[in-house]
Amino acid sequence: MSKDWHAGHFCCWQCDESLTGQRYVLRDEHPYCIKCYESVFANACEECSKTIGIDSKDLSYKDKHWHEACFLCSKCRVSLVDKQFGSKADHIYCGNCYDAQFASRCDGCGEIFRAGTKKMEYKTRQWHEKCFCCVVCKTAIGTKSFIPREQEIYCATCYEEKFATRCVKCNKIITSGGVTYKNEPWHRECFTCTNCNTSLAGQRFTSRDEKPYCADCFGELFAKRCTACVKPITGIGGTRFISFEDRHWHNDCFICASCKTSLVGRGFITDADDIICPECAKQKLM
Repeated sequence: MSKDWHAGHFCCWQCDESLTGQRYVLRDEHPYCIKCYESVFANACEECSKTIGIDSKDLSYKDKHWHEACFLCSKCRVSLVDKQFGSKADHIYCGNCYDAQFASRCDGCGEIFRAGTKKMEYKTRQWHEKCFCCVVCKTAIGTKSFIPREQEIYCATCYEEKFATRCVKCNKIITSGGVTYKNEPWHRECFTCTNCNTSLAGQRFTSRDEKPYCADCFGELFAKRCTACVKPITGIGGTRFISFEDRHWHNDCFICASCKTSLVGRGFITDADDIICPECAKQKLM
């Protein structure tokens, strides 16, 4: 203190009481008695609301003050002096209590994220780096691509193995294209005629006993045969045919055996194994 006073003039700046022989505090170069200094300048403790006197240590955090003995965790009451702590809604907590009540938790293991821990986030969920792994193979995803399904995370390989569309014939994954037949998926190269293995993708085909056949094989194996030309009548592509008793003809083959006139939609007469038009039948009778 660079100023000098007569003994009778050395008084408290606030109450004017003599400070001669008394303890005092200098503030802005003005002397104060202990009582006035604490009344004017000392802080009230956040915990006990009492004044933090000059003989007490004043601990402060965010414009709040505590006696050293009052600086306690709001939940477990452990001293926070010289310890890490956190604050929430005007309360202070030790590290353990703060983590237990407020720290975000990993969606994988349920444990909290400690300070400095790397966090992996997707939408509203979050994981420790080691917990962000494929639900099937348990391999850490890291920065690799992944596919979410419901509440699970899959690496691309495991997702394909578990959910990707597979060919009903070879059971391998269909990565592109493909053919659907009777609501079942096929590779284009696997969708072949049951008899000759010719590809049916984009071709006319029919089925027998749930199996696909190309038009040629189906005709050879299962179709009725035309009485005139002996070729199969497949019906594929809207082919029309005529049936009479146990015999069948292509529309184009249903002609008079004599004059070759089409008998489709006309009357006809049988002559042994032949069919003839009425005019030719009259000629034969004459």
